[in-house]
Amino acid sequence: MKKIILLIPSFLISLFALAQPTGGSGATQNDLQLNTITTALPFMSITPDSRAGGMGDAGTALSPSSTSVYWNTSGISFAKEKSEVSLSYTPWLRQLTNDIHLSYLAGYYKINKTHSIGGSLRFFSLGEITFTDASGNVLREDKPSEYELTGAYAFRLSDKLSIGLNGKFAYSNLTGGLTVGGVNTKPGIVGAADLSFTYFNDRAKIGKLKGAYTFATTINNIGNKVAYSELAKRDFIPMNLKIGNSFKAEFDDYNHVTFALDLQKLLVPTPPITNGTFGYSSLPDGVMLGKSNDVGVIAGMLQSFYDAPGVPVQNENGDYSDNTGQSVKGTRFKEELTEINIAAGVEWWYNNVFAVRSGVFYENENKGNRKFLNLGATLRYNMFAIDFSYLASLSGRQSPLANTLRFTLRLTLGQSMAKGDNTGE
Repeated sequence: MKKIILLIPSFLISLFALAQPTGGSGATQNDLQLNTITTALPFMSITPDSRAGGMGDAGTALSPSSTSVYWNTSGISFAKEKSEVSLSYTPWLRQLTNDIHLSYLAGYYKINKTHSIGGSLRFFSLGEITFTDASGNVLREDKPSEYELTGAYAFRLSDKLSIGLNGKFAYSNLTGGLTVGGVNTKPGIVGAADLSFTYFNDRAKIGKLKGAYTFATTINNIGNKVAYSELAKRDFIPMNLKIGNSFKAEFDDYNHVTFALDLQKLLVPTPPITNGTFGYSSLPDGVMLGKSNDVGVIAGMLQSFYDAPGVPVQNENGDYSDNTGQSVKGTRFKEELTEINIAAGVEWWYNNVFAVRSGVFYENENKGNRKFLNLGATLRYNMFAIDFSYLASLSGRQSPLANTLRFTLRLTLGQSMAKGDNTGE
């Protein structure tokens, strides 16, 4: 137990160190500009469950559960239980309003050692909204909502390797068909897929410490662009790449600790600097720095790795009026680095009955500025378990994500773990 108590705080300290820009990258607020990447249907990338939500959103390489349908379907192949169903609930943006929430129902079933299937239903309610005209006259009341339906399949390639595939249908009705400026609006409809891969070694060692090591990578939400009217520009959905590692250290028959680290990146083009952004009044219309983000889905995914515009070069007068598409040396690469988010967490299980966990999440100031500390716990009794997590914002008291709570109720079906089994989640 002394080793566990010492390891948890030291690991958390290292997480905070990871969650800071390094002097080597030079990616600071002072030498890079605000250039946030936005998408349509952002609800598709909201963490739905309390376990990963209590570990800084580092869920890609965690041991499998029903919510692996969201994080990493391929991991289901290595689940100990034959099946599991879970229901999660998250009151969302409670700093701003009290009627927005996310609900998530998920489950999986292992057909045999090779084949596993799963599915999930995500529902996001934006509460009650009053639509008005330009003069402030009330047009009508509405309750916008979005949902996503997912089917999942995992195939075990060998004792240590597995792949997974998800198919998704998402529906986003934000306007209720309201006519704005003579233009009819419509719901956004998406067809998308997830690809995932897992390497799992349950006989790994770090020195003399035995445990299980997991490496996993996923590409999520590969799908069509969306527009809410015939005249509107079509926007990307939140396609993203996640690379995760975890190590579950087995100290004895009753105690084990899992360490997890995720690197996450949106596979969406970075907005370019265009004519007018810095007063390019004398230059022709078009992209001045970076690349046009008006491209197709596959081209956009590939372009997201090298299209950051960086910082434009100033002339001797300190302005950008005669800039001809030049960026300050090294700033394009630095901006690409700032688009990588870091998520890391640690979890301690006792006798497969009780767990506590914590984690941190870091996103650069210029790319959204989400920084938070997570805490969570689990209590399990026979086939039932309840998870809870709490989010504390590290980016200021005014953050709309501050004090976010998540709740998950899980029901394990089929093979149950024996008392004292230390494999845990």
